[in-house]
Amino acid sequence: MSTDTIEAAAFPEDTSVEDFAAAARAFLDSRLERRSSRSGSFVWGEGSDDVSIVEEKTPEEQARDVAAACDWARARFDAGFGWIDGPRELGGAGLTAAHRAAYRDLERRYELPDQSCMTIGLGMVAPTIAAHGTETTRNAYLAPLQRGDLLACQLFSEPGAGSDLASIATRAVRDGDEWVVTGQKVWTSNAQFCDIGEIICRTDPDAPKHRGLTAFVVDMNAPGVEVRPLRQMTGGAGFNEVFLHEVRIPDDHRLGDVDGGWAVALTTLANERASIGSGMGLGPGPGPFQRIVELLRQHGDPGDPLLRQDIARLFTSERISAWTLARGQAAAVPGPELSILKLRGTYHLLEVAAFAERVLGPRVAADTGEWGTFAWADLVCGAPGARLGGGTDEVLKNIIGERVLGLPKEPGPDSSTPFKDLPRS
Repeated sequence: MSTDTIEAAAFPEDTSVEDFAAAARAFLDSRLERRSSRSGSFVWGEGSDDVSIVEEKTPEEQARDVAAACDWARARFDAGFGWIDGPRELGGAGLTAAHRAAYRDLERRYELPDQSCMTIGLGMVAPTIAAHGTETTRNAYLAPLQRGDLLACQLFSEPGAGSDLASIATRAVRDGDEWVVTGQKVWTSNAQFCDIGEIICRTDPDAPKHRGLTAFVVDMNAPGVEVRPLRQMTGGAGFNEVFLHEVRIPDDHRLGDVDGGWAVALTTLANERASIGSGMGLGPGPGPFQRIVELLRQHGDPGDPLLRQDIARLFTSERISAWTLARGQAAAVPGPELSILKLRGTYHLLEVAAFAERVLGPRVAADTGEWGTFAWADLVCGAPGARLGGGTDEVLKNIIGERVLGLPKEPGPDSSTPFKDLPRS
């Protein structure tokens, strides 16, 4: 696909932020309903009591939401508000980060379709293609991803390589102008409806494990790609395992240098930690902290000094997470500091889950049908998984210690050992 046929509506490059915001407001008013004053607050017993971390949707609900998200992305892009600070030669509007921030601030005031299906593509894969992609991949995928014509997933983790990403075993063997990929990936979110994926493969088993990796963009509908759902203990199946059997990828779909995939992976992981850390709320409804306070009022003893102390600690935790997110968003390039954001968000979720267990007791484990009780079981069951996705707590602590604080490197296996000589479990 070429951006010759995908162009955002053109605003002059000297368009002021104020004029741009006025045009954005008119566009949003013509397409969406403004959020009511009540939509920014939380009322116990009204609406959904969902506080799950991972979406628990039926295939029909998922298909409906994906279609709605893509329809909105197209309308927004075609009006010039989709890829606001993207380069004009690739289909973006060519404006500034200030214009983008102004639009996002406005859009939050309207009732929007659920756009979570695009988080990985826009928050992780697209920035990586922009930084490391060939002219072919940048032209073919960046504008369509922004417009909702394509959705993308991330193919990193494997059954034998989760936290230790450099130990992946999926092989890519060069065959002329193509690469032949065989292996297995796991915990791949949204693979069941994605069009492309960013994949890391081993291309040199004789090199040290961090230096024998190469990244590619793979067609998820190519012959040899098989996606199977994984059922998690919450009951949903938002993750998948992906099998690749002699899947052919053109060399012009390579990201970065041959055997230089570790640098590509670091770009993606930095953006992933920012996305995960900023998205660690409580379900789709408004007012995460109001939900916690109301849980105590409805099912606990607001006068209990220990529970009041818990509430104060949770409020502090939420504020720290919000400030850390703002600091990360202000950075020009995602850096290791974003590991703090993801780690902070994980701790907050675990603290909220423990608080819900203390307040609800048996009602968090037995469904009585009462609003706002058993629904917390999804968060209690899902919170431990947050310690793994986007880098385990242990990996993130090492990154913070070594790359932010400058502490000595953690002792571990000799990274100069060729991959083929590493012990197998």
